[in-house]
Amino acid sequence: MIETQITNIGDPFVYRVGDVYYMVATSAPDGFLCYKSKNLVDWTKIGYCYRNSPWAENCFWAPEVYFRRGKYYMFYTARQAKNHSLRIGVAVSDSPEGEFKDLTDGPLFDLGYAAIDATLLSDDDGKEYIYFARDCSENIINGVHTSQIYVAEIAPDYKSLLTEPVMVTTPDLPYETSHDKNWQWNEGPVLLKENGKYYLNYSVNCFDCADYCVGCAVADSPTGPFRKYEAPVLVKAENFSGPGHNSFFYSKEGKLMTAFHIHTDPEKPSGNRRACIAEAEITADGKFHIIL
Repeated sequence: MIETQITNIGDPFVYRVGDVYYMVATSAPDGFLCYKSKNLVDWTKIGYCYRNSPWAENCFWAPEVYFRRGKYYMFYTARQAKNHSLRIGVAVSDSPEGEFKDLTDGPLFDLGYAAIDATLLSDDDGKEYIYFARDCSENIINGVHTSQIYVAEIAPDYKSLLTEPVMVTTPDLPYETSHDKNWQWNEGPVLLKENGKYYLNYSVNCFDCADYCVGCAVADSPTGPFRKYEAPVLVKAENFSGPGHNSFFYSKEGKLMTAFHIHTDPEKPSGNRRACIAEAEITADGKFHIIL
């Protein structure tokens, strides 16, 4: 596992352009910073790659960048100024370093509830799917604030959804529901397709607690049903705490990699987090595994 020197961030997302790696993350109160590296160890801060939102006021979280049709698209979370509710935006740039500008003057969609942590899956048939978390800030079920993961097909221009979002996971395993009876999370989705199977990684528990961790679920279809592993695939260890909100990319050598954050000070878990990188794999028996 590589513990980078990038601290006071969260939700790291790495994308590669040629032999250069870029990283964006939850990193600034008014937008997103970008970093780059040639070796995944030594990172240089480029500066802001996105700011000056036309619709959002704060809580700029969980950016992800995808190269599609000759341009770079950033999906991100922010709090909408007009109603102070969390929404998902999309911005575009000609360069992997930005500056990214919003496709429209508002969020991608507004279904009347808080939505965060968008991620994309491009399937073999050309369809693209967006996965996101219905946030627990506004989603209260039987008195419990609950984050749940949804999926919908997204239009090729990234300006609308083609289908109604459907729920694919909700906190229902013992390790997902025991930490706090009043607040429960399935958030931070990321998808990997391998050998016809869809592997969904997602994060559990509160980001600023030591027990923040990553679960895995697998399906035969991008819309599920997803079958959860009974135990998480990435948890705290002797020398780090709160690993979570991972993303996938491939190294220059073709290895499957995952980026995630841990608490900068494991003795004092908080929003100050450090970016980490590790190799991941699908084992011979079809199990997802992170190699630490």
